[in-house]
Amino acid sequence: MAVGGTAARVLARAGQGARAAGWGRPLGPEGTLGLLEASVVLREGALLALSKPTGLPILGRPGELSLAALLPALRRRLGLPAELHVVKAPARQCSGLVLLSGCRRTTEQLQRFFADARRRGQYPATYRAVTVGVPAEAEGEIRAGLCWQWQGDTAMVVPVPAPGRRSLARKEVKSTLTRYRVLGTAGGCALLQLQPRTAFPEQLPVHLTLLLCPALGDHEHSSRVGRVLGVPFLLPLEAAPTRTQVLDEELLRRLGLSPQQLHRLPLHLHLQQLVLPQGPLCAPLPPHFLRTLQRLELLEPMAGPPPQPAPPLPPH
Repeated sequence: MAVGGTAARVLARAGQGARAAGWGRPLGPEGTLGLLEASVVLREGALLALSKPTGLPILGRPGELSLAALLPALRRRLGLPAELHVVKAPARQCSGLVLLSGCRRTTEQLQRFFADARRRGQYPATYRAVTVGVPAEAEGEIRAGLCWQWQGDTAMVVPVPAPGRRSLARKEVKSTLTRYRVLGTAGGCALLQLQPRTAFPEQLPVHLTLLLCPALGDHEHSSRVGRVLGVPFLLPLEAAPTRTQVLDEELLRRLGLSPQQLHRLPLHLHLQQLVLPQGPLCAPLPPHFLRTLQRLELLEPMAGPPPQPAPPLPPH
């Protein structure tokens, strides 16, 4: 169920507006609606899937532009008869697949399907990420306890190196796991495939910092990775306040960016595939992601044959 070439081209053209919004002026409701309408990758029965741009929250704060606030208007534009519910979606700063349903029962069945898949040790979601740094191993797993912790007035997701049984039992800390695979490398950056086994807010950006390879455009967690003579190491939380990601001059030049533009660099983390009961559903990479791959010459064919899609899960 991968999106075809025509739909991909439409999404790429519509994405020019999202990229402009990400690097400067924000898109208003009408512009965002047009982008979402052009980003539909599946319309089948009660199901609707689209590829959202980076920076668009699913729920959002009161008065904030969000996917949930736009769903009634999107439903009318597409001529759908029923109210849409969110089944699966990436976080605000991620781009990628959003799975929607116009049937409450279908929504509940799919949510159980994804939860059961994780319990069976399967990986129904696949992401692509561009990282600053290359993992020491070509593939592996990242395991860590994660919890919410207050840093001043801000709640942050932080790793817990050795969570105790009590904290796990009380659900103060969650044991998390992500499988990764290097698809290509160039100039100290990497293109990764990420498959989370568990679901926790900000799991993937935090796991990438633990791998000492923060995602490009991660302005929240990347400050935890320091370097001495080019060798990366993990800084303690108290020594790594949140700040705009720091990139060296050579990488800035290759990306075509000035230091003043860095704070607008979007997160390069994209939900590319979901495995549904009827098979895998895919969405194309967004324009900003493709532009980065081209500028860094970070293309998957450089790493050999592309990975095979995850096998479909059995019907629930």
